[in-house]
Amino acid sequence: MIYGSDPVDFGKELLVFFQRCRFWLIFKTIMTIAQFDRLGVEQKKKLLYECCGSTAWVDKMLAIPPAEDLIDLFEDAEECWYSLGENDWKEAFFNHPHVSDLESLKKRISDDQTRAESTTLNASEQTLQALVDGNKTYEEKFGFTFVASSAGKSAIEVLGMLTARLQNKPQTELTIAVSEQNKITQQRLERLFI
Repeated sequence: MIYGSDPVDFGKELLVFFQRCRFWLIFKTIMTIAQFDRLGVEQKKKLLYECCGSTAWVDKMLAIPPAEDLIDLFEDAEECWYSLGENDWKEAFFNHPHVSDLESLKKRISDDQTRAESTTLNASEQTLQALVDGNKTYEEKFGFTFVASSAGKSAIEVLGMLTARLQNKPQTELTIAVSEQNKITQQRLERLFI
């Protein structure tokens, strides 16, 4: 895009840029693995819980020896995640923002946009309403929030994923949601260090 050729598009791009900068300045904790290892237990616990809302996962991560590098950390995180049980996974799902109406969805999109997990900022009202309705149906059917790694996906793509996954049997959907949460956790861990 050539900036200046369309001031409306430039303004949107600038807004997204500043939202991301605000997040990075306020919330971003850039550190090395060694610096993370030197943090106090409560600081580590808080950062890990922001990556995955499962108390059991956080406790397992705190109990393992320090990782030597980011790849080791990812492997440890994944191993801890898949060693958990259904209730622990559902705790993590529950800690995702719930989408109960258009305003809560817009807030979630705005938060995700700030965390660079979604590109749904410019979705139509019709698409957003379909996401709200689909999320309600999903929660009623499966008993937990729709969990999907939305990094780089449009609202239409997320809606397509949601619609397709509504056709799943509960055990199949739990398996998919567990995998999606693992992706989200990995992305959030990566942002702590990169």
